[in-house]
Amino acid sequence: MGFSITTWNINSVRLRMPIIEKLVMERQPDILCLQETKVINDLFPLAPLKAMGYEHIIIHGQKGYHGVAIASRIPLVEDRRQDFCGVGDARHISAIFEQGGRRVRLHNFYVPAGGDEPDRAINPKFGHKLDFVEEMKQLSANAEPDTSAILVGDLNIAPLEHDVWSHKQLLKIVSHTPVETDGLLEVMQRGAWVDLMRQQVPASEKLYTWWSYRAKDWQEADRGRRLDHIWSSADLGPLLQRIEIRKDARGWDRPSDHVPVTAYFDL
Repeated sequence: MGFSITTWNINSVRLRMPIIEKLVMERQPDILCLQETKVINDLFPLAPLKAMGYEHIIIHGQKGYHGVAIASRIPLVEDRRQDFCGVGDARHISAIFEQGGRRVRLHNFYVPAGGDEPDRAINPKFGHKLDFVEEMKQLSANAEPDTSAILVGDLNIAPLEHDVWSHKQLLKIVSHTPVETDGLLEVMQRGAWVDLMRQQVPASEKLYTWWSYRAKDWQEADRGRRLDHIWSSADLGPLLQRIEIRKDARGWDRPSDHVPVTAYFDL
C-alpha cells in the first residue's frame, strides 16, 4: 500500500495556504507536517485543510512564532507535545497512526534557528539551540514496543559536508558549525534513526531544502542548505520508495524559504 508524508516549514500557515493547496492538489500526501505555523491554536486554519481531506489535525501553536502541526487523512491518536528546554515554545508534536498493519509514532520538530553568532557566551539563542539538540539525544526510534517511528521537520542544521553549498565557507555559520553538526549526528546515532533522504541520495551529492530570502537570484546562485529532514526507525528504511524535494516551490507565489520534502513508502 502506498503511503506518503510531507514536511514543510511553511513560514506562516495562514499566509501560505494558497501554496499548501497547490502542493496538495499536485501531490496529495497522506500526512502533511508543517513547521513555523506562527498562529495560536484558536486561529489555526482548520477549515481549508479539512476541505482538502485532512480530517485529522493536531496543532501546537503560539502567537507570531514557531508552531507545528500534523494534518492527516489517517486517524491520529496519542497526541503529545514535549516542552524541550522548558521554555514553553511550540516546537514539537507527535502522534500515533496505523498504516498497512503497522503502528507508527510520528514526531514533528521545529528546532531553534540559533541566531547569527555561533557562540553561546554572547548569543543565548545559540545556547538554546545546543541545549535543545542535547535533549533530542534522548529520543529513540525504538522507544515503544511494536511501534515504528518517523521523525520529520525543520531541524535547522545541515549536518553533512554536501548539505550546504560550501562546506568550507559555512563552517563558522550557524546551521553548519561543527558543534551543531556533531550534535545532530549524535542524535541520529544514539536514537538509531535512519536519514531517509541520504538513503536515497549519496552523501557525496549536494542536497538542499532551503534557499535564503536574502539571495537576489536564489535559483542561479543555488546557495542552499539541507535544513529539513525525514528520519525513520530502521525497519521502515527498506520500505522507502523515493524522496521528492520540490525545489520549484521556492519559486511559487509568496513562497516560504523552505521547500516541501515528501517521502513515499510501500507500507
